[in-house]
Amino acid sequence: MSHTVIIIPSRLEAKRLPNKPLKIIQNKEMILHVYDIAKKSGVGDVLVTTPDKAILDLITNNGGNAYISKKDHKTGTDRVFEAYQNYYLEKPKLIINLQGDMPNLNSDAIVKLNNYLKKEQCDMVTLSSFFKNNDEIKDPNIVKVVTKDDIKRNEFSEAIDFMRILNNEKSKFISHHIGIYGFTSEALMRYVKLDRSKLEIERKLEQMRALENKMKIHVGYINSNPLSVDTEKDLSEIKKLMEK
Repeated sequence: MSHTVIIIPSRLEAKRLPNKPLKIIQNKEMILHVYDIAKKSGVGDVLVTTPDKAILDLITNNGGNAYISKKDHKTGTDRVFEAYQNYYLEKPKLIINLQGDMPNLNSDAIVKLNNYLKKEQCDMVTLSSFFKNNDEIKDPNIVKVVTKDDIKRNEFSEAIDFMRILNNEKSKFISHHIGIYGFTSEALMRYVKLDRSKLEIERKLEQMRALENKMKIHVGYINSNPLSVDTEKDLSEIKKLMEK
């Protein structure tokens, strides 16, 4: 087995866009697009973890690997950890948590994250990109990340904060966060043992649990802008982009 596995948490009960993983884009379900992107990256084994049999059947009927998790996880990372613990007899050293709602992510972004993760210079690695317009900066559905240095120039830097709404944020190093996380196995085990943190709950951002517990997150920059599909508006936009 490769040292890296990509685990994709996916469920049907999204509040803003129910049945999101099964939405059709270019004649294919969204979760299948994401699975294929992960496979194309070639960094390691790919597994979808889900509490829903409809998703498991879709993945396995298309030749993929899937695991049925418990329903009551509070976060996607907790769901990833269950699959990591129970699916793999030989435990992988590096785990990538890839969100299942980015059907136009470039597989090269996964490769870049994995290459940096291998250096083991931090507990977690994630990615960010540019804002396309001012509307994105104001949109609470788009997560913003503040970094210590200019990642457009340095490529990777330490994360200082994550937020949905900018509140007089003075730092000039703010970018559009992308929903992919790389963990060392030790960091993943530490993370899931921590209680949910105050800002994690308030902001609905699970990465705040890591920051508030002094776990080091590094952020890499990619020069593309994958869309995370959270609403019907996002779905309409991604269909226009991918069906051109």
